[in-house]
Amino acid sequence: MELSSIIEVIRIKQEVREEMVALEHAVIQSPDNARQIGASFIGDDDREVFLVIMLNTKNRVIGVHRAHVGSVNSSVVHPREIFKCAILNNASCIIACHQHPSGDPSPSREDILVSERLHWMGYTQLDINEEVD
Repeated sequence: MELSSIIEVIRIKQEVREEMVALEHAVIQSPDNARQIGASFIGDDDREVFLVIMLNTKNRVIGVHRAHVGSVNSSVVHPREIFKCAILNNASCIIACHQHPSGDPSPSREDILVSERLHWMGYTQLDINEEVD
C-alpha cells in the first residue's frame, strides 16, 4: 500500500472518530433531532441508505450503523441486520431512518412493510421509537 493511501485511511478513521465523539453527547428529543443525525450521515447520497441510530436508556446516541445501501428507489433491508447492530451495541432503543433520493418523503409499500416487520420483531424487548423518513 502506498504511503498516500495509508495517510488517507488514517485521515478517514480520524474523521469517523471525531464524528462519533460529537455524537456521544447527542440526545434524541424529537423526530427532528433524529432527522438531523440521519441527514448528517446520509448526506446527498444518490441511493437509498438505511441507517440505524442506537440509543441508551436516556435517549443518548451510542452509535449509528449504515445497515443497507440500496438503489435509487429502494432499500431492501432485513431486520436481522438492524437488530444485530442494536444488540451488539447494547442499545435499549433504535431509530430506523432512510432517505428517498427522489425527494418525495411519502413511504412506499416496502417502507411500510419493513416498519411493520421491525415492530413485530421488536417485541423481543428492544424498543423502537419511530421510523424517520
